[in-house]
Amino acid sequence: MLDYDKEADVYDASRGGEPRAEAAADAVLGLLPARVGRLLDIGCGTGIVTRRLAAALPAARVTGVDRTQGMARMAAARLPGTVVLADSRALPFPDAAFDAVTSVWLLHLLDEDGVRAAVGECARVLRPGGVYVTTVDKAASHNVGSDIDAVLAARPRSPARDAADRVTRRAAEHGLLPAGQAGFPGRGQGRSPRRTIADLRRGWFVTLPPGDPLTERFATRLAQLPDQDRPRPDPVFHLRAFRKPG
Repeated sequence: MLDYDKEADVYDASRGGEPRAEAAADAVLGLLPARVGRLLDIGCGTGIVTRRLAAALPAARVTGVDRTQGMARMAAARLPGTVVLADSRALPFPDAAFDAVTSVWLLHLLDEDGVRAAVGECARVLRPGGVYVTTVDKAASHNVGSDIDAVLAARPRSPARDAADRVTRRAAEHGLLPAGQAGFPGRGQGRSPRRTIADLRRGWFVTLPPGDPLTERFATRLAQLPDQDRPRPDPVFHLRAFRKPG
């Protein structure tokens, strides 16, 4: 897994920046309740999406949470006084404190127990009638049917702990009911062969460690593709919403 303290300063630029954040925030907002007094964004990272949620909900009190100091520092610069350094699996808030809880690009980073704990915490701090919105199936979002995907199809896979059906089951365990879904483009994140090779060698593909002979075999095949610097289509990310019965 990447060191998010080290990644913090370059994270946004390497993940589509403001265009991607705008697409994510717009999709999240479309799944939130009509009236939101308090919103919690867990795993807020640099706060690039959280800031847009706050701007779109001027009457709401928006709080961001991240467990990584580097990320929380970046978020606090964007949202002074509203960012808390904490773990999504043990939130430092009372029960039923928020009208909405969001987690964008978080659950795929957790193990099975972590997903269960984080979803449980989201349900706990959500008021009756409130809504939890989260991204699901992150890894699959990057499969756009490109020649890069064809090369990487044979790579070892790890279980998708943020798979939509798994997250839905975890939500149900904590009394949360399905309340909608949406998709949005990862603007500026279409992969090129050369960029994918760099990502391989940085360790972005968790089953292909940097320096491993198998990693280098995939890098060699990617280097043989045409148009090394041409981005392929952007990924499409997916959101699921869950409501806490009132």
